Amino acid sequence: MNNQIGHRLTIEITSFSYKRPLPPHLFSTDAGRHGGGFVFDCRCLPNPGREERFKSQTGRDVGVISYLESAPEVSLFREHAFSLVVSAVTNYLDRGFSFLSVGFGCTGGQHRSVFLTEVLARSIQSRFPEHVEVRVHHSNLDEEGRPKGV
Repeated sequence: MNNQIGHRLTIEITSFSYKRPLPPHLFSTDAGRHGGGFVFDCRCLPNPGREERFKSQTGRDVGVISYLESAPEVSLFREHAFSLVVSAVTNYLDRGFSFLSVGFGCTGGQHRSVFLTEVLARSIQSRFPEHVEVRVHHSNLDEEGRPKGV
């Protein structure tokens, strides 16, 4: 990595619901954003929201995390999506880019997308600690981190 001294890449990772309008900042060119990035559709993964015990929980809660981590298709999806993002981060750092947007969407924006947003944020921050600033946005969680409207 030929990262310029002092150069940092801001990576904004957003969870959202496909039932609501997409968060406008995902494709924005405001505030240093470049209007592009990755958007991953998590609706192909097992949905913990269909189980009553998880309805009021989020992808940050232990039960939901265990449920998703036990599903082989979630691991495969995560491996592929994260590989694309890590490749882009490495490339962007080498080329002196300053911003990368990543979005994870699911049905309610509460379980799968939140889980993958959180895991990617930790993974990227630990892999590139001196070169990135990770910002996490959960479009469908309130200020306390609980689901909006549940």
